[in-house]
Amino acid sequence: MDFLLPDDADPRRRSVREWLAANPRPTARQLAEAGYVAPHWPRPWGLDADPIQQLVIDEELRRAGVHRPVNPIGIGWAGPTLLHAGTQAQKDRYLMPMLSGEEMWCQLFSEPGAGSDLANLSTRAARDGDVYVVNGQKVWTSFAHMAKFGILIARTDPDVAKHQGISYFVCPMDAPGIEVRPIVEMTGAHLFNEVFFDDVRIPAANLVGEEHRGWELAKVTLSNERVSLSSGGALWGNGPAASDLFALVRAQGGVDDAGLRQRLAQLYIEAELLRLIRLRTVTAAVQGRPPGPEASIRKALADEHGQRIMGLAKDLTGTAGMLAGAGPLGTTDGSWNYGFLFAPALTVGGGTSEVQRNIIAERVLGLPHDVDVEAGKSWAEARRAP
Repeated sequence: MDFLLPDDADPRRRSVREWLAANPRPTARQLAEAGYVAPHWPRPWGLDADPIQQLVIDEELRRAGVHRPVNPIGIGWAGPTLLHAGTQAQKDRYLMPMLSGEEMWCQLFSEPGAGSDLANLSTRAARDGDVYVVNGQKVWTSFAHMAKFGILIARTDPDVAKHQGISYFVCPMDAPGIEVRPIVEMTGAHLFNEVFFDDVRIPAANLVGEEHRGWELAKVTLSNERVSLSSGGALWGNGPAASDLFALVRAQGGVDDAGLRQRLAQLYIEAELLRLIRLRTVTAAVQGRPPGPEASIRKALADEHGQRIMGLAKDLTGTAGMLAGAGPLGTTDGSWNYGFLFAPALTVGGGTSEVQRNIIAERVLGLPHDVDVEAGKSWAEARRAP
């Protein structure tokens, strides 16, 4: 594709500028209703934007200093899954408040015994008339303490293979029987949570897609999760990015140390590769194709890239890096210290780097599985079996 963006005379750019001139300080709801929060989504929630139009909108919003609503799990993961398999009633109810940030979302997937092997989950959802009764536990649930809704996968048929018999729900987080317990990180902040379900009753109307077919939707969500977690800033789309570090270095006149210069050059190369891969995922989305293996490639690259950004920022801070409020090259931006402490989580959350590499090996390179998990046999043994 052509990466040259349209000039000032292009009608797509003029349209955005005219809207911003009429709405210089738009509310989150105005941005959502204009289709500018997720332009590649179909109307009326987006603009059916192609990649170039989406990049133009991004550029014009940045130029105007306008920020989109923050609802990463809702907009990045839950929304695309509802667009893919939700009923019209579910789309009408949830998508616009999600886009405007009026209703935060969380993801209720991982469990103490089902992290990387997510299909091994044990949370149960038993049908009881017009509701499902849910019992179990989830862990590492970001934003559960502030979310209005969660996307939940639970086992609805325990008597079939583990990838079957799983269903996908929209879970109201204020439902009786839900308990949220915080997990405080070494940053001192509280992003993750444990969530306990004790006879929680979820309306059957909140089932997304077909009963027992939720694993297929979970894979759609996880693919979009890997896209979301590998975009924007270095901390899963948040916090400072490599470009912010480069700007600080330039403002200070550069660095003299050859080793530091080499590390900066490597970060620049990585950032450019990630930008180009992102254009591929955007193109796939607007052409109606779900995220493919490139989502895992980008996440595997982006997580380690984020750790290297924060490690270099700490090294550039020098001895002052021992102080929580110190930033690189004499700055006093404490977000860099937070990022350094948070960065070890990047290669674990949202699917470990090892899991991403397994996906790449199998789906991109065509390598065989190491083990036939169902039979407990090696791939070679499985091939030899009659």
